[in-house]
Amino acid sequence: MVQRPFWIQKIKDAWEKRSLVWLSGVRRVGKTTLAKMIPDIIYLNCDLPSVQRELQEPEFFYRSLPPDSKIVFDEIHRLEKPSEVLKVGTDEFPHLKILATGSSTLAASRKFRDTLTGRKIEIHLTPVLWTECLENFQIANLDRRFLHGGLPEPLLASQKDVYFFSEWLDSFYARDIQELFGIRNRVGFLKLFHLLLRQSGGLADYTQLARLADINRLTVKAHLEALQITHAIYVLPPYHGKSRREITRRPKIYAFDTGFITFAKGWDSIREEDRGYLWEHLILDILQTMVPRSHIYFWRDKSGNEIDFVLALSRSQTICIECKINPDSFQLKPLRLFRNKYPLGENIVVSPVIERPYSRQFDDFIIQFHSVFSFMNYLDSITV
Repeated sequence: MVQRPFWIQKIKDAWEKRSLVWLSGVRRVGKTTLAKMIPDIIYLNCDLPSVQRELQEPEFFYRSLPPDSKIVFDEIHRLEKPSEVLKVGTDEFPHLKILATGSSTLAASRKFRDTLTGRKIEIHLTPVLWTECLENFQIANLDRRFLHGGLPEPLLASQKDVYFFSEWLDSFYARDIQELFGIRNRVGFLKLFHLLLRQSGGLADYTQLARLADINRLTVKAHLEALQITHAIYVLPPYHGKSRREITRRPKIYAFDTGFITFAKGWDSIREEDRGYLWEHLILDILQTMVPRSHIYFWRDKSGNEIDFVLALSRSQTICIECKINPDSFQLKPLRLFRNKYPLGENIVVSPVIERPYSRQFDDFIIQFHSVFSFMNYLDSITV
C-alpha cells in the first residue's frame, strides 16, 4: 500500500481544530484507502446493512467506544440519517475524532438537512499530486501522470485502460449524479461532461455548450453545479477591476483529472505542445489543496494576454503564477500588463524541470522560479 503522509497530516491538523473532518473527492480517488491508513482507526463502511443497523441509535454506538477513539464513516450518505449521526458525535462526544467521507459536499444530499456549519473542516482529496508521484508513488515520468491521470488505479497501471475511464463515467452518473441530484437525461448530461473534458481550461460558453449537448442553457447551468459539487469540474473566475479590456464574467472550466481529459480527446501519447496545457491542471490541484478556493482566479484581457493563476491576498495585493514546462519560455508582456493595473504582489513561475528555487530580474520585475516542492512550501508560508 502506497503511503500518503501529506494527506494523513492534513487530516490530523484538521482534527486539532475540529472533531469532525469531512473528506470528499471523486469516486476511486482513494478516500477509503487513505482513511484506512490512519493509525488505530475504527473503520465503518456505511454501505453495509450491518453498519446501518449499528448506527440507528448513534448515542448508544458512541457510548460503546473507548475514549479518544478515531472513527471513519465511509460513504456516510448511505445512512438513513447521516447528519444526525455526525451531529450527535460532534455535540455530545467532542473527545472523539470523526472522519466522514463522500464523493461530494454535504450539501449535495437531501439527507443532509443540517450541513454541520461550524462543526467540521472540509478536505477535498484531489487526484494524486505530482509531488506525491515523485515521493510516494515512485513515478517520475510526467507524461505518464498526464496520460494516465491521478486516480491511483490507472496511475499505477502499466498501460492506460480506456475501459476504466468508460466504466468510471457510467458509475459516476449512476451513483453520484442520478442518485444525488435526480438528473434523468443521461445522454445529455454525459455529452455535456465529455465536452467539458475536451475543452478543459477554456472559457465557458454556456450557449455553445447547450447547443452541442442538445440541452438548454438553464440545464447546462444546473448540470455544471452538480459537476462542481461532486468535484468533477473546477470553475475558475476571472480576476478584474471592471476594466473594459479585461475578461470580467466568463470563467474558465477545468476538468478534475488529466487522465479523463486525454481519454475524452482520444490521446494515446503526449505531444510536446500538450504538456504546458496539462501542467496547468497539476498546479491547479496544488492550489486548491493549499489555498481557499475563494482566493484563486485567472486573469485575461480581450487581446488574449493571460496570467494562468492569480491569488488574491487582499484587495490590493496579488500573487501571479505562471505554469511553464520550460521556464525559459516565460514571457514578460502579460505580467507587465497585469502589473500596470495591480502593481503589488509577487510573481512566480512553476516548472517541473526546476530543482532548486531561484529568482531573476526582468526589467523592473523580479520573478521567482519554483519547483513544485518549493512552490508548496511557499504556499504554506503565505497568509491568505
